Amino acid sequence: MTAVTLGRTGITVNKNGFGALPVQRVTKEEAAKLLRRACEGGITFFDTARAYTDSEEKLGYALADVRDRIYIATKTMAQTAEGFWKDLETSLSLLKTDYIDIYQLHNPAFCPKPGDESGLYDAMLKAREQGKIRFIGITNHRLSVAEEAVESGLYDTLQFPFCYLASERDIRLVEMCREKNVGFIAMKSLSGGLITNSAAAYAYADQYDNVLPIWGIQREEELSEFLGYVKEPPVMTQKLRAVIEEDREQLSGSFCRACGYCMPCPVGIEINTCARMSLLLRRSPSASHLTEAGQAKMMKIKDCLHCNQCMSKCPYGLNTPELLLRNLKDYEEVLAGKTMTPVNF
Repeated sequence: MTAVTLGRTGITVNKNGFGALPVQRVTKEEAAKLLRRACEGGITFFDTARAYTDSEEKLGYALADVRDRIYIATKTMAQTAEGFWKDLETSLSLLKTDYIDIYQLHNPAFCPKPGDESGLYDAMLKAREQGKIRFIGITNHRLSVAEEAVESGLYDTLQFPFCYLASERDIRLVEMCREKNVGFIAMKSLSGGLITNSAAAYAYADQYDNVLPIWGIQREEELSEFLGYVKEPPVMTQKLRAVIEEDREQLSGSFCRACGYCMPCPVGIEINTCARMSLLLRRSPSASHLTEAGQAKMMKIKDCLHCNQCMSKCPYGLNTPELLLRNLKDYEEVLAGKTMTPVNF
């Protein structure tokens, strides 16, 4: 078993975290079966969020009786201290626990700090004093915010997209976390579903001893793959290196990380949502994306001026207008009744 310690938290687990966003797509009993089997198979780190509809409820239902054997990380998207406390109490209730191991600020547009107007970090400190949370974390899609959070010394963990499509700056962020003793939790280790070889994804992440990948799991066959890696972790081979190099060549221009650097759009396209809609339809409950409001949001893509401002601002070099059009095509096919195959992310 390959183990990883999340920086100064001292939390040590095997390199298979359970990402609980996709369990929104399955029934309560199906989710419980997956979560129990994961725990029994050696997965001990479970990541969820208040924003993941009923994910926390399902996790609490399935694992409350083994709480002392697992670590739970959840998140709040609150923008005020009042919202923070409401989210925290709701999470504690749904998860059927008295404390959260890692409580994370969920993708804020800035780096919350003590004494700022939001009051979020001060609320974190108070919650920790009360024993309701053990460690303070932050998740983000913006490199600048992530770097500021790590440099600040305020956060025990950072959750950030990281896979073998990573940029040099992404890799430097991982190294910065090691230097600052900040735990690094890797979301989107399968690049939002673009990467289909989980062994290659695991072997790449395993090269970084401070990285904990969390795998989005909603099906038995997916779980079986990762439970197999608990006992026999994939190692980097020439064959896997070849897979990685081929994927880098083919996929590096297709992975929208939702960082928001491309915004705002002159015609009001919500680019950081629309450019990854195909993946959202595959990995989360689709109904919320297919509402009248959701359709109006996607149809705005047709108003694109092709000014290429978004492309010029993308730190990952994506052809954003082309990516938007591909996502619109997928979206319209779903509206026409075609089914998209769920994927790992």
